[in-house]
Amino acid sequence: MIRKFLPFVLFLITLSVQAQKYTTPDTGVNWTMDSLVLYNPATISFLDDAYIITGDVELSETDTLILRPGDIVKIDSAITITVSGTFLSRGQLDNPVVITAVDSIKPYRGFRFEEEALVIFDYSIVKNGGGLKIISPNLTITNCAFLNNTSGIATAAVIDLSYGSPLIQNNKFIRNAKPAIGSPANREVSAKILDNYFEGNNQLNENRPQLNMGTTGKDTLVIKGNTIIGDRSRDRVGAIAVSNLLGSPDGVTTVIENNIITDNRYGITIAGNNAFALIKNNIIEDNNSENKPLLGGSGISLNAGSLSQNITITGNEIRRNLWGITMIGQATANIGNDTIPGNNIFADNGNEGVVYALYNNTPNKLLAKGNCWIEGAESTYEEVAAVIFDQADDSSLGEVLFDPFLCGETVNTIDLEDNFSFYPNPAHDRVYLPAQHEVKQIAIYNTDGREMLRKEVGSYTNYITFDLNPGLYIVEFDNGNKKVNQKLIVQ
Repeated sequence: MIRKFLPFVLFLITLSVQAQKYTTPDTGVNWTMDSLVLYNPATISFLDDAYIITGDVELSETDTLILRPGDIVKIDSAITITVSGTFLSRGQLDNPVVITAVDSIKPYRGFRFEEEALVIFDYSIVKNGGGLKIISPNLTITNCAFLNNTSGIATAAVIDLSYGSPLIQNNKFIRNAKPAIGSPANREVSAKILDNYFEGNNQLNENRPQLNMGTTGKDTLVIKGNTIIGDRSRDRVGAIAVSNLLGSPDGVTTVIENNIITDNRYGITIAGNNAFALIKNNIIEDNNSENKPLLGGSGISLNAGSLSQNITITGNEIRRNLWGITMIGQATANIGNDTIPGNNIFADNGNEGVVYALYNNTPNKLLAKGNCWIEGAESTYEEVAAVIFDQADDSSLGEVLFDPFLCGETVNTIDLEDNFSFYPNPAHDRVYLPAQHEVKQIAIYNTDGREMLRKEVGSYTNYITFDLNPGLYIVEFDNGNKKVNQKLIVQ
């Protein structure tokens, strides 16, 4: 990228020796980084194909800042960008916007988006900064990457939300110091968190999950189609927590569906009263990194102080966690009844040599019918009862009604239809398959038709990995009788 400016402007940049704050004039102007360089060279300059910001910048309420494809913005140490107007960071798949620090070991403080701001990030890479403090409810973040951000203006998470129903879709959050996305206990946030990839966030190893959400109000928090992979060396970090810790009467309404959750301290926890949730079709495996059963390690954990939870748990695959599902206090859930079976699959959830598919540590009777409690086995009633802890084990606890059960049967098998799909897409180095499938072989081709990868898979294969250059590919799924082709974008 080559930018040309008037010699006089370059002369001003050369003379500029002291950083200062710049506030746009609030006159309804559409600013670009080029025009900011022209009007305020003391704070913003252009050098070696990058824009350098050396002082705080405030975008006024009626003004707009547009970051264009290929813009590289480097921000000096401890600098804050405050936005009250419209902020549009719009790159392209092969030409993203890049926002980073001048020196990667001296992070900038971050972005603060005020209540009036309109914020759009698309195909942008944000790294080596202090995160996004979002006061505004008007937020869309799509197709972006948040990498190696540290603690700064966003104290709770890289994306620190305050209000509204922002859309956060098809992004990557990798190895950030804080959790990836968070909202406070005293604000109502009902974000739509869809098809994102999370890996190794909360590198500070605080007692927080990668997704740490508070109350939602009357709208619905949706966490769907995400991949959430832990860093096992960060053993205090869970995957998803949704909590009503302050007892808001509107509480929590959430859908947590079709996520892959693995290698965290725990999988999903919903805590507090007035919680309404659907936990459906998630793969929750190996969330046992801390390996201390008294401190956590559940695939799914529910906790309430009163009989005010209305939670449905259905179609999930829960394997190799320290506990499968734990019910605490006055928590309640429908895990399968006479009309709609639970269709959850459990395998090898346990600790200290004992298997705990379900631990009902409440006085409440629990319906948990139509589940596969011991995967791959034709289990007897007694064998199923042995992996469920309830009134039969402790008379102070509630009974779990688990009969009929589906152990040894195939649950929720997905045939190879034309709409067979995988996620995430776009992807980086792996894609995940549906919970149960009939695929026997997968091949990946480039757009010239050259085969790049071929793998045999089994019915219990959850994902495939690859090392491909960014671009468009065709994935062929083959079950021996039928082949289905789907597009794959590799980033």
